[in-house]
Amino acid sequence: MTETHPILLFDGVCNLCNGLVKFIIKRDQRSRIRFAPLQSDAGKSLLPKFGLFPDEIKSVVYISGEQVFLRSSAVLRLLKDLGGGWKLFYGFIIIPPIIRDFFYNVIARTRYRIFGKSESCMVPTREIRGRFLS
Repeated sequence: MTETHPILLFDGVCNLCNGLVKFIIKRDQRSRIRFAPLQSDAGKSLLPKFGLFPDEIKSVVYISGEQVFLRSSAVLRLLKDLGGGWKLFYGFIIIPPIIRDFFYNVIARTRYRIFGKSESCMVPTREIRGRFLS
């Protein structure tokens, strides 16, 4: 699955994360990217394959082929793979991860307070259900 379809694992109850998923769905013209909430069975089962554990992950996880990306690297790689003008943001990869992830972590720590939290994970519509792992 990850060879042809990169996967974004996200916090399913985070409104900011759900907004990111909607953003990607709207702009992924080739419908390549697949999604799974970190809280789902699919999300939890993918993490150990990359030496990650569900209780330890507090960020988005982007899986492309046999590579896994976390935090700011995940977002930048995702935008690169999205193509179009979005891939220009990948230029920020030259900034050392310690600096990029500092800003990522500030947003991650305050995301519920700023953007809110849902009671349950996003339920995809029939049109996009095939893009979500189950």
